[in-house]
Amino acid sequence: QLVQSGGGLVQAGDSLRLTCVASGSSFNTYRMAWFRQYPGKEREFVATLSRSGSSIYYTESVRGRFTASRDNAKNSMYLQMTDLKSEDTAVYYCARGNGLEAANYDIWGQGTQVTVSS
Repeated sequence: QLVQSGGGLVQAGDSLRLTCVASGSSFNTYRMAWFRQYPGKEREFVATLSRSGSSIYYTESVRGRFTASRDNAKNSMYLQMTDLKSEDTAVYYCARGNGLEAANYDIWGQGTQVTVSS
């Protein structure tokens, strides 16, 4: 199970931090990712993290503004979002799996709304 927190309504240029906490004892054996979903659209990847968190891949639109990380000792994963833009408005999900396609992920957080007003 993945439980998310964070998100909310902010203004353009502001920052937000999302947190995802996993239950169980094998968090460090799974690759993880952050996805987001716009209304009426499919989920798209934002960042993928290796098991250790040493390798992270970002979608182009967030590179340099978002920082993903994980703390395996705390079974937690984070998405620090800075310089937020209106186009970042979406529901954000953490997920367990591999690759860039949502279909490759089997466990999802409940989602959290991020709204950026311009």
